[in-house]
Amino acid sequence: MATFSDKPVSEQVEELSRGVEAMYTREELAQRLTRAAAEGRQLRVKLGLDPTAPDIHLGHTVVLQKMRQFQDLGHKAVLIIGDYTARVGDPSGANKTRPILSPEQIAANAQTYIDQAGKILDLSPEKLEVRSNSEWLEKLTFMEVLQMAARKTVAQMIQRDSFKQRLAQNQDVFLHEFLYPIMQGYDSVMIHADVELGGSDQTFNNLVGRDLQKAYNQPPQIVVIMPILVGLDGEQKMSKSKGNYIGVTESPKEMFGKVMSIPDGLMTNYFTLLTDLPPAEIAALCDAATTHPRQAKEILGKRIVAQFHSQADADEAAAEFARVFSQHAVPADMPDVKATAETMNIVDLVLKAGFADSKNAARRLVEQNAVSLDEKKITDPKTCIPLHAGQVLRVGKLKFGRIVL
Repeated sequence: MATFSDKPVSEQVEELSRGVEAMYTREELAQRLTRAAAEGRQLRVKLGLDPTAPDIHLGHTVVLQKMRQFQDLGHKAVLIIGDYTARVGDPSGANKTRPILSPEQIAANAQTYIDQAGKILDLSPEKLEVRSNSEWLEKLTFMEVLQMAARKTVAQMIQRDSFKQRLAQNQDVFLHEFLYPIMQGYDSVMIHADVELGGSDQTFNNLVGRDLQKAYNQPPQIVVIMPILVGLDGEQKMSKSKGNYIGVTESPKEMFGKVMSIPDGLMTNYFTLLTDLPPAEIAALCDAATTHPRQAKEILGKRIVAQFHSQADADEAAAEFARVFSQHAVPADMPDVKATAETMNIVDLVLKAGFADSKNAARRLVEQNAVSLDEKKITDPKTCIPLHAGQVLRVGKLKFGRIVL
């Protein structure tokens, strides 16, 4: 049986509003919380995840952190694994049609998502329900799909930024993409969602859920929209494809080092969306007049590493970072890079070390002055280097490898 918070509803709403970009609506949330407390009923808080990639990064965790807040107040998280909607591909924020994944890819990615989400969510049965939307979407008749589609007009659909942009550029928008928000909205109907969480690129989809619930004579869900976490470049949203991400399965040292590399201007955003520190403390940490930015980033990095690993790992990562970057030392331990010849092209060596995903990416790193061997910069991708055991290959600030012949 669920145990509810004894905080006044006004305080709960204030806590749940922290870091939120938009809420439809705050007043409805207060009413729903009040009614749930009076009835002794948990709110059902929905988050849909389409398993289109095998790993999640800190950008994905922003909504998971908000879902955990609802759990801590006594409510139930309902995690929807979009194994069916992933076959369509969410057009939100996409400038082209997304590829359709195989059932095997979707199943493998879904399991990874659940494992990684478990680093944030309370996994106890009274606090978490995991559903797959193939349970109900596979059973719909064509007539039922048409009846749902009749709830939205073409004019409404083409107002979406992603569709509008593609149409303006004479790019195709396919009919099945119009059905995606209808499918996501039907998920809310089927699980009787009280609240749906999403990033700002999900606003349209989440509001469709409200419309469909009204059509099915259900109370419309409250929609809580979280801002998009900016990536390490300080400009674009965090994305694995853009290379500006921190993965939740990365090593403590890599995770801590990436946090230390973020622009100073991102610290308020990261502290607010990724930690539970009070706003006044965040303001003090992000004010250079009271806290040096390096010290603030160290606090942020240790909190993030401790969440996904342990406090001991966080302390060790911070100490190693200080040793390497403050004292200009090399890491105490680093992976071996097994050279395939006594002389190798620098691009091939970077690729062999696993420090780039492709030859083109390795070439760019060399050209960007990010590659060195024994602290000697190499900037020409055509360079061939005589190798010997023990040399240290360094790529960027965070990646080191020791040459083994």
